Amino acid sequence: MEKHAGEIIYINGPVVKAENAQGLKMREMVLVGKKRLIGEVISISKDTATIQVYEETSGLSRGEEILSTGSPLSVKLGPGILSNIFDGIERPLLAMYKDGNAFIPEGVGLVSLDEQKQWAVEMVAKEGDYLTAGQVYATIQETSMIRHRLMVPPHLKGKVVFAERSGSYTIEQTLVTLEEEGSRHELKLYQLWPVRQPRPVAKRNPIGKLLVTGQRVIDTFFPLAKGGTAAIPGGFGTGKTITQHQLAKWSDADIIVYIGVGERGNEMTEVLEDFPEIKDPRSGKSIMERTVLIANTSNMPVAAREASIYTGITIAEYFRDMGYHIAIMADSTSRWAEALREISGRLEEMPAEEGFPAYLPSRLAQFYERAGDIETLGGSGGSITVIGAVSPAGGDFTEPVTQNTKRVVSTFLALDKALAYARHYPSINWLRSYSGYVTDLKDWYDENASPEMLELRAKLLRILQEEDKLQEIVKLVGEDILPDDQRLILEISRVIKVGYLQQNAYHADDANVSLAKQYRMLRVIDALYENAIKCVKKGAPMSKVKNDALFYKITTMKYNVPENRQEILEDYIREIRDYYDGLDKTYSKGGARHEG
Repeated sequence: MEKHAGEIIYINGPVVKAENAQGLKMREMVLVGKKRLIGEVISISKDTATIQVYEETSGLSRGEEILSTGSPLSVKLGPGILSNIFDGIERPLLAMYKDGNAFIPEGVGLVSLDEQKQWAVEMVAKEGDYLTAGQVYATIQETSMIRHRLMVPPHLKGKVVFAERSGSYTIEQTLVTLEEEGSRHELKLYQLWPVRQPRPVAKRNPIGKLLVTGQRVIDTFFPLAKGGTAAIPGGFGTGKTITQHQLAKWSDADIIVYIGVGERGNEMTEVLEDFPEIKDPRSGKSIMERTVLIANTSNMPVAAREASIYTGITIAEYFRDMGYHIAIMADSTSRWAEALREISGRLEEMPAEEGFPAYLPSRLAQFYERAGDIETLGGSGGSITVIGAVSPAGGDFTEPVTQNTKRVVSTFLALDKALAYARHYPSINWLRSYSGYVTDLKDWYDENASPEMLELRAKLLRILQEEDKLQEIVKLVGEDILPDDQRLILEISRVIKVGYLQQNAYHADDANVSLAKQYRMLRVIDALYENAIKCVKKGAPMSKVKNDALFYKITTMKYNVPENRQEILEDYIREIRDYYDGLDKTYSKGGARHEG
């Protein structure tokens, strides 16, 4: 119930102060001024409350009233979220786009899910059942790919004293009534949840399953686990958004939550245009059927940008509690941190490094720690994987957002400007990136790929590291001065970089690669190196060891071997062995015919 809770005495952008506000509480949602703009109480001093407003405040004036709602900023969780696009406080953009206006009108209120739409509900609970938190009382086939499970909200339980029959209902209709110790609770097709409060779980599981992305540099070299955290830092033009698009398109998460935090409007437009056209690799349907988009572009109110991160993770937790695996793409957390900095400046708080608030590290940690592989209250398993892009100014990884993010994430995919400008995508630098999940995922790789896969990974990474050291010598004196075994390192590194790490997002056979094919490609490159180095040690010259036709064939195998013809890669290994066995016989002891 809304009630008078003060009058405006101060306005500074999205920050408003109200006097006579003794009845307000911290983090309470309020309605500001005649237009009833949505705001949130962020500090209270005696009878003065400071409010951040999630809408444009132009036209607001002193003396206008503040209305209390009595509840924290919450989102409505129910059917209608999937395939939708929301702003930072879960208002559907298409529903608010009226009269050809390119901007959201002020004061439309906290509109959310469609209250008129009829949903085909299959009831699970019946009268006499006893339900506890997290148990499913009804289901809805929300899209052809996702079945929406209506669950008893956390902290509620009781005996079912009323249950509707299966049929068509709107989200405001009561399906089940629970009774516990004389009090009754009506369960509808949705539940409200405060965005800043993590949803409870039964227990957190240890990390142990790979999030398969179809991107070789990630799946093989810097793996990301289901329930894990990752950062993708990179300067302007290095491909952060494209990398996240690829992960959203091809990762084996059940549901994608894509949060455009303060990004340019054209980048979100690209998402909106591309995603409906993309076919999900598992179902052949549009990927939008398992996607939620949250758009809070750079021209939208800055305070709502700060809230959009929490809105996205709360929606993800809701679907996780149904037993799904969720991947969140936050693009980018730097814009979110800039929103914190702007609001902190307007609150006249003491700034820390580069003007960011002193609480930036804890806010980042609070966001990323809501990831995890968990057992739900209802007894099923689910996970949230958080992948946050970071946009350091000038590509400077020493700035506060990158450094504080690096402390809390376990996979760090550093994008490289030189690689991006050389058209090497994904432009993930193999020397600056790392994954802390390799050890945790060893058993998973052994079971689902091969016990040999991580050994091959380590071996190829050592070759790339050795090549980096040799490049310093090459820059000074040239490649020809190196002994043949070191020249071979350079040649094999080129094969790894171009033939394996570089991946074409627009090629049918290269955009998304299964783990089985990745492993077989590793074996081909390893066979090339082992057989070639054997011949180098026997005295074979590099002009013979580096067979241009053979090296080119292996470098381009990613384009020439379809997913359903992986046995061709075994033929490549046989071809490599045959060539170098012949070379070995020619240059073995006692029968060497050295070139004059």
